[in-house]
Amino acid sequence: MNKRAVAYAVGKLMQILALVLFVPLFCSLLDYPDLSIAQIACQPEVIGFIFSIVLSAAIGFLLSFLTKSERSNQGVREGFGIVSLGWVCLTFLGSFPFLFYFAHSYTDVNFSIIFKCFTDSYFEIMSGFTTTGATILTDVEALPHSLLFWRSFTHWLGGMGIITLAIVVFPAMGISGYQMFKGEVPGPTTDRLLPKLAGTAKILWGVYLLMTVAETVLLWVGGMNLFDSLCHTFGTLATGGFSTKNASIGYYQSEYIEWVITVFMFLAGVNFLVHYNVLCGNFKTLKQNSELHFYSGTLLVAIVLVAMSLFHTGLQDTERVSTHYHPTQVSQLDIEEHRQEESARYENVYQCIRSAVFQVVAITTTTGYTTADYDLWPNMCRYMLLILMFWGACAGSTGGGMKMVRIMVAFKTAWREIKKVAKPRLIESIRVGDSIVSGSKVINIMAFICLYLIIFTGMTFFMSFFIPDLMTAIASVAATINNIGPGLSGVGPVENYSWIPLGGKWILIACMLLGRLEIFTVLVILRPSTWKK
Repeated sequence: MNKRAVAYAVGKLMQILALVLFVPLFCSLLDYPDLSIAQIACQPEVIGFIFSIVLSAAIGFLLSFLTKSERSNQGVREGFGIVSLGWVCLTFLGSFPFLFYFAHSYTDVNFSIIFKCFTDSYFEIMSGFTTTGATILTDVEALPHSLLFWRSFTHWLGGMGIITLAIVVFPAMGISGYQMFKGEVPGPTTDRLLPKLAGTAKILWGVYLLMTVAETVLLWVGGMNLFDSLCHTFGTLATGGFSTKNASIGYYQSEYIEWVITVFMFLAGVNFLVHYNVLCGNFKTLKQNSELHFYSGTLLVAIVLVAMSLFHTGLQDTERVSTHYHPTQVSQLDIEEHRQEESARYENVYQCIRSAVFQVVAITTTTGYTTADYDLWPNMCRYMLLILMFWGACAGSTGGGMKMVRIMVAFKTAWREIKKVAKPRLIESIRVGDSIVSGSKVINIMAFICLYLIIFTGMTFFMSFFIPDLMTAIASVAATINNIGPGLSGVGPVENYSWIPLGGKWILIACMLLGRLEIFTVLVILRPSTWKK
């Protein structure tokens, strides 16, 4: 691997981040309208933004200046190195505003406090960039607007990929972007729309921007203020899930807002190349795209089953709910009151369907927004949501999980092998729509699924040392490696990740990165031979 070429590209990414950080820095003016510029500059989060900007620009300039001669010497390994190190470094530099803000709340600052604050800050920003939506914040609404905007903005950047954005400008710097694109874009395929990769990236970002404007306007018209509309749009289209409210979307108690967000969550889970083709008038892609059909069918079946279960069975009884793990002690009376409040959401068929639609789409697309405490739902519904976390959305979308196309290929491969037992001489190709999936791609997909499940099992094993409840340990890994955010039990929709020990948080940080970069990109970099020339 040409380490100098990797360093040059990462340096340029840092310079781009320095420019991006001016946007949330400007938002700090909204928090202190009565203070002078000098007084605003003394606020801890503002100091953090300024520090991040200066550090990103300085290190970025130094790296790119010292390694400029090697900028064009890139290959496959360099591309994976740029993507993996880029995400780690950008998260590190983007975490300082939170670090300064968290540290400011302590009167006696020592190394252990700094490390705890850094871990929480890194966790929050990694959760943002990877569009996971898991949070360590116990009171989201207490944060300044600048930090609320920054955590949501990291979703929006990470959804389509800040590295994909950089590909638009990298060719002018003499940097080849295709290998980065292969490491960055979610899903098992990296189809191009135009011969030049920068053209493809521009098209993807154009569609992304158009949908961002559309949803923001619709939410604004529906009663959200402009700030909340932007932040929730960032979380929706990136399938991230950070909200500006403690109760997430449930705070607004608005059917209109729920349905708007549901529609855009569904659209965000669709391959963005499908959106582009439809916008160009090519509606045949809706009929021909078998992954889209499988995605839609999966959602429909899950919604019907969940809605029927909610209507006929209702919520779990108080005695069973009390057995769920809670990181802090909760009285039986509080559990009963909470259950009664939630029961009011399912009084008729429409309310059951409405809740089922929102939560099934939110979990399957890995957005993670909530309107109800689905941890109180019947175990069948909880189990179904846990499975849907792994299935994820379509390849080429901003969603996480294993992706629908991989699940399709796995089912088709399994069915072919079953038929071969009865007909040993059977020769049958695996098809996705009209396309034949090559044998090498089938092997790649099956290897990915095996690695995914092995890593999930291993990470759950390690988390069981930090979390006393097995269901919570399983759910925490499932919710982070699939980039969802809220899980079940101790990390359910009304809980957060603040109580998890520091070691456990670093394991979950690794899960977020592995899930966002789809395992292979990270594992390749961990091989020592990758770094050899």
